[in-house]
Amino acid sequence: MEDKEINYIIDDEQAGIRIDKLISNQNEGLTRNHIQNLIGQGHITVNQKQVKTNYKVKAGDQICIQLPEPEDIHIEPEDIPLDIVYEDEDLLVINKPKGMVVHPAAGHYSGTLVNAVMYHCRENLSSINGVLRPGIVHRIDMDTTGLLVVCKNDLAHNSLAEQLKVHSITRKYQAIVYGTFKEPTGTIDRPIGRHPVDRKKQAIDVRNGRQAVTHYRVLETFGDKYSLIECQLETGRTHQIRVHMASIQHPLLGDTVYGPNKNLYHLQGQALHAGTLGFNHPRTGEYMEFTKEPPEYFQTLINKLRKLE
Repeated sequence: MEDKEINYIIDDEQAGIRIDKLISNQNEGLTRNHIQNLIGQGHITVNQKQVKTNYKVKAGDQICIQLPEPEDIHIEPEDIPLDIVYEDEDLLVINKPKGMVVHPAAGHYSGTLVNAVMYHCRENLSSINGVLRPGIVHRIDMDTTGLLVVCKNDLAHNSLAEQLKVHSITRKYQAIVYGTFKEPTGTIDRPIGRHPVDRKKQAIDVRNGRQAVTHYRVLETFGDKYSLIECQLETGRTHQIRVHMASIQHPLLGDTVYGPNKNLYHLQGQALHAGTLGFNHPRTGEYMEFTKEPPEYFQTLINKLRKLE
């Protein structure tokens, strides 16, 4: 099958709008992220030339969008052990290990949490997020450990998604960060969005950034070099804790993306654990809260750092 092609010419009223925003407004089925990927891959041109995602269109510009045929992706259930903290007919609460990707994406179509829950739940997963993310309402980074909820049906998914939207879900993380703090508690309220240069990173105070709020408190300090903190999320942006803590000069230990390049303790990614998850059960309305201690590597690291004092 041939690629689908969309063509149109910019009029005076549309002039000055960013090309990714304009195309998103014109085509409900295309997200800004997907459009930006298409631009980067050369599938969207202006006057038969490639442009950057921040290009502002001019009157008379000829836009050409080549939509490649979607890949026929089939995600297979896989018999991967799961640390299930709680399960009922509507949902599961899972303690995710370090190194496991939550849902399939380019380069990770197997070995993910979704492959594992598809095997465990058979056909009983919500369908709202499509074939790549069945049952997934929220996610944590590959190298972050800890709790997340997976929905078995659309009723549960809609309820949990709404609770996320109104910030009523309790999500507390433990993190080890560089440096010590003058105050024992604090709040970071800085919008987060895609980094303007490095598309794999997030950044604060960028154009089109979305509100992001992180509350933190110091649990323990290790000499004058590191601190163990608890972070409570009010919002849930990509890399939120990592970006926010780096923005106040307290990047996470092991995070070579937002912190120092040197990995002093040879960690596999950031020292971050989603230790507490609480929500109202979608069927009963009862508030439920789950807690899981950090994994062994995290505890071992704390013991090493205590020797710095």
